[in-house]
Amino acid sequence: MGRELIEELATVALAIVGLAMLAVLVSRNAQTPAVIQATASGFNNAIAEAISPVTGKGGTPVLAYPNTGGGGFTGNFPMFG
Repeated sequence: MGRELIEELATVALAIVGLAMLAVLVSRNAQTPAVIQATASGFNNAIAEAISPVTGKGGTPVLAYPNTGGGGFTGNFPMFG
């Protein structure tokens, strides 16, 4: 019963996160490019730290997140590698 409960809780948590992501992406007030860039930047930081023992390059996290001012996408997507 314990394993089934954990699986059900994980399913509900995943559904909540998925619904929140969908709401952010389709909302009229959404800044979809900013959300995508922030997600990609975080993923890039995680990958850089994960491979740093192999490459020997200690990473400084990229903290440049998108411009929150008006207008469209003004940042750059992170470069992987």
